[in-house]
This record gives sequence, structure tokens and C-alpha cells, in this order.
Amino acid sequence: MASDLVFRAMKANAKSLNLSSRNLTELSKGFGKLTRVLWLRLNNNRLTTLPVGLQCMQQLTELNLGNNAFEEMPPVLKHLHSLKKLHLYRNQISTLHPEVLESLSNLIVLNLNHNKIRSIPTAIKSLSNLERFSIADNQLEEIPAELGLVSKLTEMNLNRNKLREIPQELYKLTQLRKLSLARNNLRELPEGILGWKNLKMLDVAGNHLSMFPVNFHLLELEELYFEGNSLVQFELFTSTQQEEVLSLKEHAARFILKEHLNKSSMVSRASLLLPDIQTMLSWFGMCAVCFEPFLTTWVECVQFINLRKDMGIKNSQNIPVRVLLCSSACFNKSGHSYYSIAKVKL
Repeated sequence: MASDLVFRAMKANAKSLNLSSRNLTELSKGFGKLTRVLWLRLNNNRLTTLPVGLQCMQQLTELNLGNNAFEEMPPVLKHLHSLKKLHLYRNQISTLHPEVLESLSNLIVLNLNHNKIRSIPTAIKSLSNLERFSIADNQLEEIPAELGLVSKLTEMNLNRNKLREIPQELYKLTQLRKLSLARNNLRELPEGILGWKNLKMLDVAGNHLSMFPVNFHLLELEELYFEGNSLVQFELFTSTQQEEVLSLKEHAARFILKEHLNKSSMVSRASLLLPDIQTMLSWFGMCAVCFEPFLTTWVECVQFINLRKDMGIKNSQNIPVRVLLCSSACFNKSGHSYYSIAKVKL
């Protein structure tokens, strides 16, 4: 039956071919003659490989290989330079070959859900036109910083993996509108979250977050999902406090940062003496009370943000958002609503 459909497609110069749910274990060599086909559906079969002749389908823009038995991205895919949509969900894929990714620069949609993928190669940066990327239900323990170079991404689904952290470079994805990170092992989101200036939906449910990053409440979110985390609760406790003594390194860093922000050339001069100083100082914070720069946070603090009142989200809950303070003097000033974090033994 499948061979009949292939023959008819060749005879009619068809632009589409649907061979889904045919219990196929292999494809005939005749596929090399389907040079005008634009989209091909081979999902819901038992395929483990694709014939070399498939590389002749140079006009193919959409290929669905979902729910088969592939253990890798078929090597022949690297010849299909016109592909815009590729579906490989529900296979047994454990490895993504860099040479395949490097050849698919026209991809707009890539679906790798429900596989056994442990890592994403740095070659992911080659997918310069990718807009929707889904790799949920895999075994990812980390993602490369190079994913932040896929600048056209608008939707990304990383749900149900084993991620312990995400790289700060992901904040370079300024076009991102939907991001799903639910059911991972995240303990925090890195600082710099305002890089996601177009983000409308964020799902971080089922992680181990205790608070959200600095300025999180300034995002123009429409949807936020965060249930199942260990968020800091608003409970008041008495505490003892000692005036801190700043290290020489901290004094020097604060002086350099202040001069730099005043458009001085101090940082460039200092970097000649200490080559790594610019990297070190790039992690500086800005005190929420005195607005002065500093390198080391004096104490971990939060402010409690009401989602409905402060962010316009249809949810009346309060969430803790991290706040940076440079000293006990600033913490003790009146007029702010920042609270220090205490670890309480249960």
C-alpha cells in the first residue's frame, strides 16, 4: 500500500505525501525520485533509518518523523537544506550530531520531545532562523551557552528534564515570548532577567526556586506558573546583627565601579594591571537603597511582589523577588520594604 502511494506521488509530481501510521520499518529507494515534495509525513511508524536517496528531496520544507524508533538524528537530514519544520518527537534519540545541526540553518521549528537526549551540542548556534524549539521530556542536565545565540527564538520548551541551572547567556534571547522550564531541578534563575524583555509566558513550576531574580517584577508577563517550588515565605523573626567589615578587595571594587559608572577610564587602566578584573567586575550589583555599585552582596534580601497589583497578572499571590543591598547601613534605613532571608531549622 505504501509503495503504491509513493508511485502515485511520483507520477503526479505531488507536493505532499502522507505515510503516517503505515507500520513501516523501512522506506523504498523510490523516495529519491520525489524531488518536488514539499512536506512528508512518516510519523507513527517503526522506522530506524532513512534511505540515502532522501537527500534528493531538496525542496522538502516539512518532515514529520515523530513516534518512530530512531536512535539518532538520521545523517541524511544534513542534505535537506530547505527544511523549515522538523519533528522527531517520541523516538529513542540519545545523541544530536553537530554536523546535522550545522546543515539545518533554515529550520524554523524543531521538535525533539520525548527522547533520551542528555546534551545539546554547541552546534545548536547554527540554527540561526529557529523560532520554536521544543526538547521536553528528555534527560538534559545542562544546556550550552551557545543556545543564547539562536536569536530568533520566540518559544522554547525545556519541561521535564534534569536541568540544575540555565546559563545567563539565555538572556540574549530578546525575542523570546514563551519559555517553559517546569519540572526540572532549578534552584535559581540567573540575574539579568530583563534581557527577556518580550517574555509573556514563563513556566517554572515544579522546581526548587526560593525566589525570583532582581527586577523580575518589571517583566511584562501575562502568564506565570510557579507552583511546586520552595519559595521564601513572609514570616517575621527577630535577629541579631553585626556591622560588617569590608575587605580590601571589596573597597577597591566599589571604588573602581563607581568611577567606571561615572564614565571614567579607571576600569580600562586597572585591567592593564589585572587582566581578569573586567570579568570579575561584570558581576557587580546595584544597591536598591543607595543605588551605589558593589561587588559582594551584604545580605540576601527580598521584596514581596503582588502579581495582580504589581505585574498585572491574573493571580493575587505574592512572590519573593531578590533585592541587592550593599551594607547594613542601607538595610537599616527607613522607608523601604526589603526583608533579609533567614534559614530556619524545622
